[in-house]
Amino acid sequence: MGRMEQIARRSRADAPPTGRRTRAPQVAVTLNAASESAEPAITVRKNDSYLQALWRAGAIPLPLDEETSAAERTAILGSMDGLLITGGADLDPSYYGEQPAGSHPPHPGRDALDAEAYATADARGVPILGICRGLQAINVFAGGKLVQHLDGHESRPYPATAETATRHPMRMVPGTRLADVLGTDELVVNSFHHQAVDRERLGRGLAVAATVDDPEHGELVEGLESADRQRWLVAVQCHPERVESSPPALQRLWSAFVEACSTPR
Repeated sequence: MGRMEQIARRSRADAPPTGRRTRAPQVAVTLNAASESAEPAITVRKNDSYLQALWRAGAIPLPLDEETSAAERTAILGSMDGLLITGGADLDPSYYGEQPAGSHPPHPGRDALDAEAYATADARGVPILGICRGLQAINVFAGGKLVQHLDGHESRPYPATAETATRHPMRMVPGTRLADVLGTDELVVNSFHHQAVDRERLGRGLAVAATVDDPEHGELVEGLESADRQRWLVAVQCHPERVESSPPALQRLWSAFVEACSTPR
């Protein structure tokens, strides 16, 4: 049994009986497989930061990676109360009908996992939260495209501190769910990406929730959400799980997501 399956089974065993909405919600989390990484120890640390963020917010994370067995994947996606799509490698441009033009080599197994998880969560209507690659994947799965490369938004090395991480203002769009959750017009957030979404490439049924100005590409989408306010789907380009370089107000996003996952549907 792999590490992801062990964590998932332990999490489910620790949960109170199903059918009582007072139990902690169980959130499926798509992650990178450490065995597919050039730096497996760092990948494990990154993965754990997402799981810990959910634990702190009161959820039970159910981790998935491309090595999770088909049976375990089906069980988790069929029972999840919400879905978190995390950061990772660039999505294969073929998903949005383009050839590579600045995109880094993809991880096909992770692409397939995210696509299946998103389709299942969307069909079941459970809350979805996307982070970094997660925002980009959600946009692509909704029929959108990506800016395949931009300069000045990546941070090195990992882990980065508040002093060493690339940071920039994130402006919330008034009246959006994200603005309501964070309770502010602007935050200075970390930046660990080299691809982006802009308004022209926005997917169907999505709304811009936050923006950032880029000197080369103009206004970029730093946060997006479902255009249907009855549907809890939010994604941000920054990394709120990296608390060392995130403003405290951004932690409200985890609480709001877990609360949404706890709400009967």
